[in-house]
Amino acid sequence: MLRSFSILAVAIVSVPPLFAQDLPIGLAPHELPLIREYRDTRAGQARGITTPPAFPVRTMAEWEEVQSVVITWASYTGILKQIVRAAKEECEVIIVCQDPSEVTSVLLNGSYGGPLSDLDGITFLEADYNSIWVRDFGPETIYANEVDSLFLLDWIYNRPRPEDDALSDALGTAKGIEVFSTSQAPYDLVHTGGNFMSDGFGTAFSSELVLEENGPIGEFNQTSRDEAGVDQMMQQFMGIVPGRYVKMQQLLYDNINHIDMHMKLIDEETLLVGEFPLGQSDGPRIEANLQGIINDVPSVFGDPYRVVRVPMPPSTSGGLPPNASYRTYANNVFINGTVLVPTYRTEYDTTGLRILREALPGYNVVGIDCDEQAQNIISASGAIHCITKCIGVPDPLLIRHQRLADTYNTVDPYPVEAYIRHKSGIASAQVYWTIDTLLGYSPVPMTATEGDVWTAALPAQPAGSVVYYYIEATANAGKVQVRPLVAPQGWWRFNVLDLNTSVGPIASTVVVDVFPNPTSSLVMVTLDGPGAHTAEVDLVDVLGRSVKVLHRGPVHADRRVFADLSSVPSGSYLVIVKSQGARAVRPLVKN
Repeated sequence: MLRSFSILAVAIVSVPPLFAQDLPIGLAPHELPLIREYRDTRAGQARGITTPPAFPVRTMAEWEEVQSVVITWASYTGILKQIVRAAKEECEVIIVCQDPSEVTSVLLNGSYGGPLSDLDGITFLEADYNSIWVRDFGPETIYANEVDSLFLLDWIYNRPRPEDDALSDALGTAKGIEVFSTSQAPYDLVHTGGNFMSDGFGTAFSSELVLEENGPIGEFNQTSRDEAGVDQMMQQFMGIVPGRYVKMQQLLYDNINHIDMHMKLIDEETLLVGEFPLGQSDGPRIEANLQGIINDVPSVFGDPYRVVRVPMPPSTSGGLPPNASYRTYANNVFINGTVLVPTYRTEYDTTGLRILREALPGYNVVGIDCDEQAQNIISASGAIHCITKCIGVPDPLLIRHQRLADTYNTVDPYPVEAYIRHKSGIASAQVYWTIDTLLGYSPVPMTATEGDVWTAALPAQPAGSVVYYYIEATANAGKVQVRPLVAPQGWWRFNVLDLNTSVGPIASTVVVDVFPNPTSSLVMVTLDGPGAHTAEVDLVDVLGRSVKVLHRGPVHADRRVFADLSSVPSGSYLVIVKSQGARAVRPLVKN
């Protein structure tokens, strides 16, 4: 935790406050005539290092360790205050502003959760900016040779906002970090942070907007590029592996075509993906994009991605895009051990936050209301991820590990393998494991093998056991790192299955949970068992009469079914699940 309070001044030029506050995440009508001048002026400004790095580079993943989180103090200051409150307990918070005293008065007054107890860990950077959407125009973190020197990477911002576009240079100057820039032909590239996510090992995702904006119809670029040209730039400046840059078809209703409005990588092998009701809104395109990834794009470990689904909440009137704002829980941000998540309505938030907490055990998952009347940022097509940008640490200790899968093995040890690197080298590594987290963990030393791979073996356990474990490594320079980053409070786990319980009909589907119960709207039905791949899920009244069909067909890999019961009258009901001949029943109360 940082304990600092400082003010930095960088090239102060007055920016009209209303202009800074009123700009949307998309193009404002008055900005359209400004694009040509912005493009031509931008092309003449050689900021940063405008040629590709002369060494291999790696782009940081969002769940890695960060030294700073950046916000621009424009509109929605109530939301920004809540971000600062949570983030300053994890790292330095850089507040880019024009008047630190004005920001301080907001932070220390009684609004939005009361005054901050102190300003420790906060740095006020007096610099120019146009808008709040720092995710899109702020710098990406890249490393030389995976774990060596830290650099920042600045794209051309696809909005005619010159102060926003120049902020990466101000941040680089303030932090003493060199900035690579794709601003000058022949190495010019237009991109936005909300339309980019990386696994930290050469895989990246975007919508096809990146091709559109850098192609012949692009308005902000000097050099027109086809897909191969875009891929080459991403490889040169960011280390994205050829063939591993996934571009998905653009959605119809999210307005800005930024993937952070509906999906997010939460580790190297897991995608968090928003889900609309079957066939509604952007649901069909999201499902088609997701299926393409599952079919054609393995994770860095060579296996299909794990997928966690989370519902996309409707408006208070029940509407979905395009007739309502694009509400999403995927627009969250990792800040070391804390995850900040946009929230909207309690009856949906309880489920959305629960899914995230189950997917990210040990993390401090904090909800921030993005739908409140005076702070309704989601109506501007953005949320928490859109208004934050993180800068990685200068000396990452990198640990990559594919979690162990459930097993029937009760005899042989369970091999654990991890790729571990630090610029000073690795002195030692170990796996900590337990079958009861309340009793503590036992260490097993890991052994270095070729290619920075470390291995160990956990002792075999009897059927019915749940094994929890995490990895710890120590660098030659003394730095210690764990993975997951929140271990031992967070962990990976796998089940040692009982072969005897799997003998019998394949359709041994059970309803593990119905949540929340009682409910006023959203319900999440969690299934389990070998037959839980396709299912019929129905809501019936106490007399057995059908009230609502909740699901028909394939069940997602996380075995969850969502349904909105807002239109169902209050009362007592039964949730009935049928799958391959099996039948399971759970009671449900609708408020």
